[in-house]
Amino acid sequence: MRAARLIKMVLLLQSRPSMTAAELATELEVSERTITRDALALSEAGVPVYADRGRSGGYRLVGGYRTRLTGLARGEAEALFLSGLPGALRDMGLEDAASAARLKVSAALLPSLRDAPDSAAQRFHLDAPGWYQEPETPELLPPIAEAVWDDRMLSARYRRGDREVERELAPYGLVLKAGVWYLCARSGTAFRTYRVDRFAAVALAGERFVRDEAFDLPAFWADRAAEFARSILRGRIVVRLTEAGARRLPYVTDRAAAEEALAAGERDAEGRVTASLPVESEEVAFAQLLTLGAEAEVLAPDTLRARFAEAARGLAELYG
Repeated sequence: MRAARLIKMVLLLQSRPSMTAAELATELEVSERTITRDALALSEAGVPVYADRGRSGGYRLVGGYRTRLTGLARGEAEALFLSGLPGALRDMGLEDAASAARLKVSAALLPSLRDAPDSAAQRFHLDAPGWYQEPETPELLPPIAEAVWDDRMLSARYRRGDREVERELAPYGLVLKAGVWYLCARSGTAFRTYRVDRFAAVALAGERFVRDEAFDLPAFWADRAAEFARSILRGRIVVRLTEAGARRLPYVTDRAAAEEALAAGERDAEGRVTASLPVESEEVAFAQLLTLGAEAEVLAPDTLRARFAEAARGLAELYG
């Protein structure tokens, strides 16, 4: 534990001109007294740590000293490629590995380039969750992530509806979609997708599985996402849209379904298009198309048309 802290202290001092005891204590999560003892230990071991006294003083390395202890461990290297997802790293329990990797990379850079990580972080940031929601980290995400990284089999209990099922899974990859975590895993010979927050229990098995090198996580997820989007569109309605309504339709319902319906639709002399649109349900279609106002007119089914007519009467009474 102390050896790792001493190495991190050297790397910190190597990546910056100087640091105060308070700054080092904050970075290393120890007291300033511990920093003083660690600096003395490094000096006795031959590392030229020098302490400047006074208000603007601090610790620094002298004589152009550079350590060669910058090699990345495998876990650190893998975590480094996820460093643009700080929240995801924290949720999976990889924050420390990513921090160590970034520090080693910074220490290896030329002095003129050491501000590159901060410069990039101040210019680009990825915020994965959707608006108007506070994503919750699934309790079992860290052990599942560990199994994914280590190619370890998982014994799992998974909530499916109002019952639990037991599965032996080969966990291939994790996907974060709009703030929700999904596990892509092989169950038997079939690859399936599981919501991480629906796992009731998981246990890492001692045995490892051999990955299918042909498995492509991004391609698998894209196929499953498209398949899911198609599977929930079980209903169909007929709608007539103005030009403005046609432009806005892909933004209020499934984009692929909307674009396909518009392409196959028929236009009248006034520029309106009549389209047969796949929808999840009448309830969902009502909520989606209501945002288009008078730019969309439902022609069928009659039950949905009647619902819009009732809503229109209610709005007319409300606004006079």
